[in-house]
Amino acid sequence: MSNNIQLLVAKSTNDIFINSCMANRHGLIAGATGTGKTVSLQVLAESFSANGVPVFMTDIKGDLSGIAKSAMMTPKLQERLNKLGITSHSLTAFPACFWDLFGEQGHPIKTTISEMGPLLLGRLLNLNDTQSGVLNIVFKIADDAGLLLLDLKDLRAMLNFVGENRNEYTNEYGNVTTASIGSIQRGLLTLEQQGGDKFFGEPAMNILDFIRCNSNGKGIINILAADKLMLSPSLYSTFLLWMLSELYEQLPEVGDLDKPKLVFFFDEAHLLFNEAPKALLDKIEQVIRLIRSKGVGVYFITQNPMDVPENVLGQLGNRIQHALRAFTPKDQKAVKTAAETFRPNPNVDVEKVITELAVGEALVSFLDINGTPAMVDRAFIYPPKAQIGPITPFERKTIIQQSSFFGTYEKSVDRESAFEMLQKRIEEQNQQKEDIKKQQDKSSSENNYKKTSSTPKTKSSGEKLAGDIAKIAGSSIGRSLGKNLVRGLMGSLFGR
Repeated sequence: MSNNIQLLVAKSTNDIFINSCMANRHGLIAGATGTGKTVSLQVLAESFSANGVPVFMTDIKGDLSGIAKSAMMTPKLQERLNKLGITSHSLTAFPACFWDLFGEQGHPIKTTISEMGPLLLGRLLNLNDTQSGVLNIVFKIADDAGLLLLDLKDLRAMLNFVGENRNEYTNEYGNVTTASIGSIQRGLLTLEQQGGDKFFGEPAMNILDFIRCNSNGKGIINILAADKLMLSPSLYSTFLLWMLSELYEQLPEVGDLDKPKLVFFFDEAHLLFNEAPKALLDKIEQVIRLIRSKGVGVYFITQNPMDVPENVLGQLGNRIQHALRAFTPKDQKAVKTAAETFRPNPNVDVEKVITELAVGEALVSFLDINGTPAMVDRAFIYPPKAQIGPITPFERKTIIQQSSFFGTYEKSVDRESAFEMLQKRIEEQNQQKEDIKKQQDKSSSENNYKKTSSTPKTKSSGEKLAGDIAKIAGSSIGRSLGKNLVRGLMGSLFGR
């Protein structure tokens, strides 16, 4: 790669670099709590940003916002620089953009129910196979009619409609039970109580807004406030998985670039895989394998490499391993497994060293420009150039208000959609029933009875719904949908 950039990350006897042309081959930052994973994440993010690579990362503990402010030279930092023999270390701030699903510590992020799709929504609601099947049917009925479900009230209305008219859909789509409909509705209620309803609606997030550089050519570091979001682990993991799915579906194939289009850090990575059904795990593995050809590098941060399934772990070529503890047989097994994943170095006893590493020290192995893992080396992570720890709420608010996105996602939009159209349909049905009843009450003779019985037959609910949906797709939604909605690998809308 003629334009490969060596991004300085750590220092052993020599400087250790990650090659930009191999940064889309994904990576892993692992280690016990308090061993320095967050600093490693920040150093990597700073290096990517400085070289024009946008970054997305989640702020679990609330302390990554400091990346937007230059660090101050302190005695402790100077001591660290002296210890590592670093004579040039320019302290600087990096361009940051703050996001928050709840809209409290950053720009709100929303998507529509239709855009998320039944696979990820089923996981978010913790549905079993039968319930997930019914949810798929509901989405299929809406998709076939070209109807977008924008928010939770749209999905509730659609669930009620399909449940009440389930006999009309059984032959074409499969069996729909009231028990499954009820379970899905209860799941939606729980999600709403957790604040998940704030995630669904419009304006929907344009995922490409995460891929930007500032006027100086530095990559924007997108920081998602996740301290509150982590109280709902399933919402947190499903949201990040939705993001990966959106990136995969929307970005074009580019192959191996000189540097990634975006680097995506997935903190608390074990939440992505916990209790996920095999069908979903297979798709996650497939997305991770294929998304690198879209120019996206994915870096998992977790306490233990064993938190990541083997098929995914095998795709993570760039690794930073901080200290692990070996107090129990399970811990000892984890240490052995972690040691075996590195390319051996005759000068480093990995299994022994991995329990002795100091804070900020790590075992490091990155891919060379040919894609071969370098021999593992014991090294100290370079100090960040930006502030370690959070900025003040006032400083955060100032950055948010100065963002080019300020005002774009802050105002919710509630257009006419499935809820309103189905409500209108119910009112029309009730009016039709009332008109027929009035006609029948006036019938006092055989002629009147015949006249009543010859009244044109009203369309079935399903037929009328299709007509109403066509109007929605053509006018209210205002999107070019074509005849059907098409879903991609992870079930999100494709080509919209």
